[in-house]
Amino acid sequence: MTQQSKVILDLAVTLDGFIEGVNGEIDWCIMDPEMDFDAFLNQIDAIIYGRKSYDLWGEYSPETGNNEHGNDSMWQIIHSKEKFVFTHQSISDTNHAQFINTSDLISAVNKIKSQCNKDIWLYGGAGIITSFIEHNLIDEYRLSVHPVVLGKGKPLFENVQDRLNLTLKQTNIYKSGVVQLIYSKALSK
Repeated sequence: MTQQSKVILDLAVTLDGFIEGVNGEIDWCIMDPEMDFDAFLNQIDAIIYGRKSYDLWGEYSPETGNNEHGNDSMWQIIHSKEKFVFTHQSISDTNHAQFINTSDLISAVNKIKSQCNKDIWLYGGAGIITSFIEHNLIDEYRLSVHPVVLGKGKPLFENVQDRLNLTLKQTNIYKSGVVQLIYSKALSK
């Protein structure tokens, strides 16, 4: 029996819980080769975005030689993945992504999971992450905590209404000061 694909929230977060600064800046995010992000990318088939995150990053390509947001090969791997964009707007599919209305989130995610052989990366943003949390659709949380305090910005857990119990599976500590925490859903009692 094949194991069902997991939805994995893999995200960089500041020590004070922000995923970006007040102006959307992510210049604090450390691209640490020791973290082997390519290995994570190779374990996924698809990426789920909210529309705003897709507009910013879904088709992003760095200028040649600019490693500020990762290297060219990383972006080539990202752009080789199936992309799903959850939105309230009516947008036609493009050559690069399938746009999905968020009215029936659970059915849409189950359909995506059934189509994938590997795992699915829930990229974000905050709104779609909150919706996935509310509907218990995240199977694994991979939070890379960066050694910076912003003081203000866009929080990771915004408008979450109910308690979320998780089980720590693994902790990775890197020389850069990044600490990666990997959690799964807590088993029901």
